[in-house]
Amino acid sequence: MKHRIIADYHTHTRYSHGRGTIEDNVRVAHDLGLKSIAITDHGFGHIGFGLKYRDIEKMRKEIESLNQRYPNIDILLGIESNLVGLDGTIDIPENYIDKFDIILMGFHKAVMPISFSDAKELFIKNALSLFLPIDKGQLRQQNTQAMINAMNRYPIKIITHPGAKIDIDSKMLARHAAKRGVCLEINASHGFMTTEYVKIAMREGASFVINSDAHHPSRVGDFHRGIEIAMAAGLEPEQIINAEIA
Repeated sequence: MKHRIIADYHTHTRYSHGRGTIEDNVRVAHDLGLKSIAITDHGFGHIGFGLKYRDIEKMRKEIESLNQRYPNIDILLGIESNLVGLDGTIDIPENYIDKFDIILMGFHKAVMPISFSDAKELFIKNALSLFLPIDKGQLRQQNTQAMINAMNRYPIKIITHPGAKIDIDSKMLARHAAKRGVCLEINASHGFMTTEYVKIAMREGASFVINSDAHHPSRVGDFHRGIEIAMAAGLEPEQIINAEIA
């Protein structure tokens, strides 16, 4: 697979628990020759690290200014939202959905669920399944259906690192992602999707994106591990939305 990655749609800043500023990330992406970068800090429900509602307009103004100063790269205001309910609820209020250029969604453990029942089914059971004889097959289907519900409810563009922090049915998720036009992320930091998961998802017609998940400016545009996974799985550039044939 001969290609280059031209956009990084998953980067974090000090607005959540990244180490740099928005401009720090943009400058690295610009110097690498990327055509686009998304600033996708953690969703509002992420305990200790989530975005603050009061910061969104400030971030928007900063990005608008940077788009003027760096005309050769498209800078997007995004968010890595969190799955917080079995019904597919994510941690973005309805009146904030339109404030973002791109919405990513993933599962993280340190998140405030929408109810005690969701806490038990989506967070506690998944944690206990590592140690107790819980029906892992049933849990995997429940996890996957929750993600599918989220794709059906919200304008999600990318599912981040599927399989990294919660067990999912790759075939089932990929089939529905393909129907909804949602991309599955090959995360160069986590190594998920794995090569095996990518191969399964390929057969369901899924589209993919390779992202850095940078939490430090120096990691922006570092796609090496993700490219290795894509190559091992036999992905073609046209199956990766941020790839350009070299």
